[in-house]
Amino acid sequence: MSHQEPDVKIERTVLITGASGAIGGALAKAYAGPATRLLLHGRRVEALETLAETCREKGAQVECHAVPLTDDALLRGWLEALAARCLPDIVIANAGQNHHVPGPGELEPWEQVSDLLAINLRAPMAMANILTPPMVRRGSGQFVLISSLAAWHGLPTTPGYSASKAGLKAFGEGLRGHLAPHGIGVTVVMPGYVSSPMCAAMPGPKPWEWPPEKAARVIQAGIARNRARISFPFPLNFGCWWLAVLPAGLSQRLLRLMGYGSHP
Repeated sequence: MSHQEPDVKIERTVLITGASGAIGGALAKAYAGPATRLLLHGRRVEALETLAETCREKGAQVECHAVPLTDDALLRGWLEALAARCLPDIVIANAGQNHHVPGPGELEPWEQVSDLLAINLRAPMAMANILTPPMVRRGSGQFVLISSLAAWHGLPTTPGYSASKAGLKAFGEGLRGHLAPHGIGVTVVMPGYVSSPMCAAMPGPKPWEWPPEKAARVIQAGIARNRARISFPFPLNFGCWWLAVLPAGLSQRLLRLMGYGSHP
C-alpha cells in the first residue's frame, strides 16, 4: 500500500520497519518534516495509516508498506524496487517481537522462538544484505539496528529474545567496520525499557522506563552523529554493561537478586 504525494524536492528518505509500534512511531514523528520522505512499514495497517497522516501534517511525504519481512522473495522484491526508485538514506530496522519463558523449567515454544529470530535478527540482516550494494554504489547511507540492553547478558526470563538482540548487536558492530570505508554508517541502538504494550508484557522489574518520544529524540541525535552505539537510560545501561564484564556466575547471581531469575 502507498500514498501518492505531490512532487516535492526530497532531501532525505528514511525507511522505518515496525513503525506501528511505540519506538518506530515516535521515530517517524521525529523525522517527519518538509523535504523528507518516510517509508513506514508495519503490521498494524490502521495504526500505520493514522501515523502516516500525522507525519503528512508535519510536511513529510509518506508511504505505508506491509510486506512480510520474513518472506525472502517478497522482501527482496520490495527493497529492490524501493532502491531503484528512492534508495533510503537511513534504514531503521526496528520491527521486533518478545516472548518469555512460560513456567519454571520450561523454554519458550520453539515456534515462537523461530518466529522471533526471523523478525528480530534474520530480517534486519536480510535488509542489510539487499540494500548494501546500491548504498555502496552511491557511496552513502546509514543502517540503524534496534537491539536491546538485554544483548549485554541474557535475561533468564527471555533467553530467546536476549539471543536475538545479542546477535543483532554483533552483526551491527561487524557491519560498521566493514562498510565504513564505503561511506556507510551503522549504528546499534540498545534501549532499556521503553513504554509500549510489548514492554508491559515483559516479566520482571522495569527500572528507568522511558516514554517513546524521549527514546526517539536520543536515537535521532545519535544517528545524526553516526554513533557506533546508542544505549540508554543511564544508569541501567552502565549496569547492563557490567553484567557482560563481570564473571558470568556473578552476573547471574546479581540478576536473581534484582528479580529476573525466577519465573514471573
